Order: sequence, then structure tokens, then C-alpha cells
Amino acid sequence: MANERVKFLDTTLRDGEQSAGIGMTGDEKMEIARQLARLKVDIIEAGFAASSPGDFQAVTDIARQVKGPIIASLARAVPNDIDQAWAAVKHSEAPRIHVFLSSSDIHVMHQLRKNREEVMDMAVAMVSRAKGYCPDVEFSPMDATRTNPEYLFQMLAAVIKAGATTINIADTVGYAIPSAFAQLVRDIRAKVPGADKVTISVHCHNDLGLAVSNSLAAVEAGARQVEGCINGIGERAGNASLEEIIMALDTRKDLFKVDIGVDTTQIYPSSRLVSRITGMSVQANKAVVGENAFRHASGIHQDGVLKDRSTYEVMRPERVGVPGSSLVLGKLSGRAGLQARLEALGYKLSRDEVSKVFESFKALADKKREVTDRDLEILMDEEKRVAGEPASYTLQHVQFVGGDGIPTATVRLTGPKGETLSDACTGNGPVDAVCKAIDRVVGASGKLVDFNVQAVTEGLDSIGTVTVRVEKGGNIYTGRGASTDIIVASAKAYLSAVNRFLAADEAATLPAVGTTPD
Repeated sequence: MANERVKFLDTTLRDGEQSAGIGMTGDEKMEIARQLARLKVDIIEAGFAASSPGDFQAVTDIARQVKGPIIASLARAVPNDIDQAWAAVKHSEAPRIHVFLSSSDIHVMHQLRKNREEVMDMAVAMVSRAKGYCPDVEFSPMDATRTNPEYLFQMLAAVIKAGATTINIADTVGYAIPSAFAQLVRDIRAKVPGADKVTISVHCHNDLGLAVSNSLAAVEAGARQVEGCINGIGERAGNASLEEIIMALDTRKDLFKVDIGVDTTQIYPSSRLVSRITGMSVQANKAVVGENAFRHASGIHQDGVLKDRSTYEVMRPERVGVPGSSLVLGKLSGRAGLQARLEALGYKLSRDEVSKVFESFKALADKKREVTDRDLEILMDEEKRVAGEPASYTLQHVQFVGGDGIPTATVRLTGPKGETLSDACTGNGPVDAVCKAIDRVVGASGKLVDFNVQAVTEGLDSIGTVTVRVEKGGNIYTGRGASTDIIVASAKAYLSAVNRFLAADEAATLPAVGTTPD
């Protein structure tokens, strides 16, 4: 008898973007969506189409251009949201509308301020409306794990009858415990009429650190769709880490006895891409994709791994797409050697692209004795960042004078018309001085609300990456930069954020209706 298939819904572009301080451009969302298609997730929740014109356009573009996965949009249980979701996803070869509505008493009474009967009617009416547009409709009772079970079962039965094809049990606040969550899934399968005719999905948050455990317990209990985000990003403490669930099911096929359609070799590239675009670093000891996930420091462990990797590794790094070897390049390396290593790391470049990257590589090699795989990844991240961002201003030169004197920074930028612009400013430190000098050149300023520095390679000549978040007009803009000089990296990062807020359109805000997405 063939194993049943577990489907994966990736919500990095929707719930993941709700992480505090994250804001992605349409191009960045498209880049992630294309990578998710290479990962072969089953469903991409491309966004929340009714939330803003920008999100509507991003969902529409992904629906038009990304082939393979089902493309879904989230929608509240209100008519305009359903209509907007369909208008965006209808361009997909496989569209889905995902309707959500609060179901717990605490949400119904304090957020919706309605009674149970009114909420039930809303759920049925909006699922029916979505079904009139689209054959594939998912319904999520928000805060399901704190909902009265009998009421939850009645609501699920009603929406299944109205046409829902997937019912998603949302542990919205990370309240569930694996044993109880598994029992809830079993009870739904046993007690909800029509549950055997639809896909049971789960969407778990990580407030108690149990999102992955709850998701796996649900699969054991019969759930056949799992929702999550790459790197576990998302609201508050985040969502279930999709890569951890995927590899648990892949590694422990003997226990779960289910099949998956994911290309696991695309996990590491997906993780790196999401980390780069969101500016959210992956902790070194993160399961599956962390820097230390396949490193062995203990002498006993090293001895065992050298004799047989299975002594201390339950999965091979190659299985998740971690580069298998680390070829060190230097300033004497040629174009062919660079191209071969980039291709081994998964980058497919045209001849012109190789020539452009080679110039940046030689500049880096002049500063570093050895250029490692991680250096190349950062180099490619920088190339993609620069190519994908609005470039009103570009950085030509940074000079800083500090020590015991007054910190002073001078910057020289290329302006929107190709003109050279420069100015200088003092500050209470090097980064403050650089940011103020840039503000003077561009004639605008934002409030720096977060500044993060990370050394991503080893040694005194390490490349450092800087991620900043800048507030402007109530919106947060993320900027990133990398260099062997941390002041230069800071200037690049701040200018990146400045370019974003200068280019940003005023996005329409989502009208409040007393609820937020799960």
C-alpha cells in the first residue's frame, strides 16, 4: 500500500512578512516565490491581497509568473477580501482562496464582538462566496486550539458543506501541546461530517517553542497539509520551521510513513535567500540550516564522523543543499575558476553576469587573502541586492575620522541623474556620523531603529554584514550592506534603506475590522 502524501503550504511571504521589522519589495517577494517553486512546496501563500495595493500587485505577479505550486491569497471573512483575493490569484494555473475567521470565545467576544451564531453565518457565507470564484478554498478557524471543541466541530462541518476543500487548524498563539493537539486532529477526523473528504491542515505558532513538535504530532494523527515559514520566521516567536518539518518527515520515514514532494537539496539555498532578504540572521545552532548544524567540535564526535558520518549525523549536508566542499579562491584565481565554484554553489550566470561578478570578486580578493564559499555567497547576495533595489543614490566613497576627536564622516554619492554629490557631518560615533552625512546629501532622513552587525566569515579580514531598519512616515524600511570595512558596510546598509523609503509609494492601510490574520 502506497504511503499518503503530506503537502506543504509555505507562508513566508504572508505570515513571515508579519515578523516585526520585515518589509519586502515586490521583486524580493518574487525572488523568494521562484525559489519556493524550486523547493517544490505544494502551495505558496503569496500574500494578503486586500491588505494593500502593493500586496495585491505582488500576489498578482506571483500568480501570473510562478508555475508549479498552487498560489493562494489570505482573505478575512468579508466580501471585499474575498473579491480582492480572487482578482489576484485568478491568474494562476492553480489558484486558492484562503479564508480565515476567529472561532475562540475570547476572539469572538473581544475582537469580533459578535455571538457564535453570527460568526458561524459569516464563515459559511464567505466560504460560499469564495467557492463561487474558485474550486480550491481553504478555511482557517483562527485560535482553533482555544475554541470550544463542539463549536469548532460545528463550524468545520458547516464550511465543508459550503465548499471548503482544506480545513486548517490554526494554533494562532502557540498554545497547544503535542499530545493534546494530536488528539484534536483525531477528534476532527472522527467527529466532523465530511472531514474524510477534505484535507486537514495545521498552522502552528512557536510561542512555547512547540510549533514543529505540534505539526509533527498532527501529521501522526492524520493531518496531510502542514503550514510554516522558511527559517521559522513569522508573528511574535515565529511559525513552524518548514525545513525542520520537511527533514523530520524525510529522515524518519520509518515512523511517519508518508511521502513528500519537496526537493530537499533546495532547503539551504532557500534559507540563505530568506535570511538575506529579510535581514533576519539564522542562529548558528539552528536545526538543519544553522552554520553549526553539520560541524563537529568534540574529539569523540570528530573521530566518529571521520570513520562513518552516520555515527553523529542523521542526515547528510548534501541532502539539504549545503555545499559539500569549500574551495578557497584568491586574487590569482581566474574567471573560469570563479564560474565553476559559483555553479557548484547553485548560481547560474550568463557570460555578462560572470564578467560583472568577476570585477567584484577581484576587488574583494585584493582585500582578503582567501575568498571562501561564504564570501562568495555574500558577494552574490550583494550583487542581487544592488540589482534588485531602487537605486536613487549609489555609494562611491566613505571616509571616517574618529579616535579621541569628534567623529566625522564624509560620503560621496552618485545621484539620480548621475551627478556626484558629497557632504560631511559629525556624530556621536562612526555610524551616526555616516548616516547624518547621507541624510545631508539626499535631503531626507529616517530614524534608525535597529542596527545589527554580523561577521559572516572567519579571520581579521572577515566580511561583515550590516542590517539596519529605518522608520520613515510610520513605515519600517530594511537595508543591508556587506564589506570588509564595517563603516562602509554600514553606509551601504543605511543608503539601501534610504533608497527604499525615497522610492516607496504610500501604501493603503488595511481597514480595521477587529481581527488580525492567524
